[in-house]
Amino acid sequence: MEYRTLPHGGESISILGLGTSSIGMAGEKEIRATVELALEQGINFFDMASADAAPFPVYGQAMQGCRDRVYFQIHFGANYEGGTYGWTTDRSTIERSIAWQLQALRTDYIDFGFLHCIDEESDLEQIENSGVLEYIQQLQKEGVVRHIGLSSHTPRLANRVLDWGVIDLLMFSINPGYDYHHGDYGVGGADERMELYRRCQAEGVGISVMKAFSGGQLLQEKTSPFGAALTEYQCIQYALDKPGVLTVLPGVRNREDLRRILGYLQASPEERDYAVLGTFTPTDAKGLCVYCNHCQPCPAGLDVGLINKYYDLAKAGDALARNHYDKLEKKADACVHCGHCDRRCPFHVAQVDRMNEIQEFFQENRMK
Repeated sequence: MEYRTLPHGGESISILGLGTSSIGMAGEKEIRATVELALEQGINFFDMASADAAPFPVYGQAMQGCRDRVYFQIHFGANYEGGTYGWTTDRSTIERSIAWQLQALRTDYIDFGFLHCIDEESDLEQIENSGVLEYIQQLQKEGVVRHIGLSSHTPRLANRVLDWGVIDLLMFSINPGYDYHHGDYGVGGADERMELYRRCQAEGVGISVMKAFSGGQLLQEKTSPFGAALTEYQCIQYALDKPGVLTVLPGVRNREDLRRILGYLQASPEERDYAVLGTFTPTDAKGLCVYCNHCQPCPAGLDVGLINKYYDLAKAGDALARNHYDKLEKKADACVHCGHCDRRCPFHVAQVDRMNEIQEFFQENRMK
């Protein structure tokens, strides 16, 4: 397993986590076996936005003795009073639901307490007016909630909550379909969505990824908006390459699903490579570097994707990105303008021109 560090807090989080949206139907024995397998393989991050109440007590039993080594992402607004998932912004209902979730999970604290599924302006207004954020902040002061988070599919609203300066983790839907305008949750253009990811990294807000496979649509030719199937490993790599992303949370149904997902860790670079997307993406997404490094190897030895990432993050205000760029053995000024990267880029980025632009940017900022 590989791990990434939460900037605000320092927690080491597995790059593959576990979603619970589909596992409830597996039955208690299979749920527990799946969770135990996840723990054995180094998964330590668990999202608890489940389709029903079934996983909660089983997770609680399975994690006795290792609670201090795992992280729960719990949603203030997911309600299980009727046994199945319901969405609410009513504070009293949320308080009862959180009390039940804590009891079922056999824990007295929440690692990440989330404002749940804020997708519309009206959702945000209800959260503000009902005192739900105030409730989470109260629990944070009491030590019950360690970090505050937000789950959303809407870049505009995610940015508004980021403006409040209270969240440490954003749960967001990242996959090629949504980023390139396909699907019900493909809100915002490619540039707007990438700017959100960059802002999160610049401000030290981690991202946990939901819907990495677009509900399975990307995995089948018949339902893929690109007219061609992608693989789970391509989708996982795509999400992990985005700025700010700490973990991807596939919703598994059983151990078989989990074993297949874990295969990503042993997959070859070729199996993870999603450069084929460059033949599918819409015209307005062309010229946007997604750091896929399909342009490698660079004859001059430049890490073109990483140079682009540090540049984009530095423009977004990330001071650390400037420091990271300065420490690179070979920077943009080492480009020999051979055009190798331009010819290989599946997203038609003029990388030679970008290297000139990047060199000038960092030189000017260094002089200031």
